[in-house]
Amino acid sequence: MFLEAAAMTYRAPVCSSDALCFGVDLGTATIVLTAVDAQRRPVYWDSLPCQAVRDGVVVNFGDAVAAVKQLRKTATSALEREIAEAATAFPPGVPQAEARACHYVLENAGITCRHLVDEVTAAQALLRLNDGVIVDVGGGSTGVGIVSNGVIIALDDEPGGGHHLDLILAGALGIPVEDAEERKRKGEQDYSHILRPGIERIASSIIRQIGDHTVRSIHLVGGAVRVPHAASIVARFSGIQTTSYPHSELVTPFGIAMS
Repeated sequence: MFLEAAAMTYRAPVCSSDALCFGVDLGTATIVLTAVDAQRRPVYWDSLPCQAVRDGVVVNFGDAVAAVKQLRKTATSALEREIAEAATAFPPGVPQAEARACHYVLENAGITCRHLVDEVTAAQALLRLNDGVIVDVGGGSTGVGIVSNGVIIALDDEPGGGHHLDLILAGALGIPVEDAEERKRKGEQDYSHILRPGIERIASSIIRQIGDHTVRSIHLVGGAVRVPHAASIVARFSGIQTTSYPHSELVTPFGIAMS
């Protein structure tokens, strides 16, 4: 229900007199700004395409700052309030020195970074799982967090994610990678028969990261898994019950705002 409500707030804020908490997700393909109110209800979100981040590492600092500045300006106008501070996040496998670049992007965009959190922990802030495995499939990496009694007890990350799926789809259809990414995100056609090998590769990564832990469920989040039948492919490959979410690309961005 949260995600369905959140999707409706795209550039169309819900009125709230509460103080708002903001999050900025510096993704591989897009940068997303989100807002929630004191009751943890979705208020607003916006995004811009930006390829300033690769595998969780800021590779074009200027473009990232420019995108966040634009998102801040638009949000300030839409919400009629200033955005003084926000949280942001990084993939679990990124070294701390590289992760702090995300902090500096916000600071240079005129936003105080109130919290720097890994993306899987941010997703858990929204999902609030008691037990299971959170899998955040980003553009360049797949992060895995094992949750027991509501606490993440193990956290890992491996290269490989949505960009690999884009390459497979682009090669199969003979189109540019950027067009493949757009088609995959729109989800208007079922490309799961083409993308199955790539999704199974992600499933293999999940299994390696789970290791010897006993788990009963996998929860897929991230824009990269907005592919029909992704959850059933992972479940069949892993032998573990797998859940996907509507608007799964919004789980981590809104979780960042809640963190």
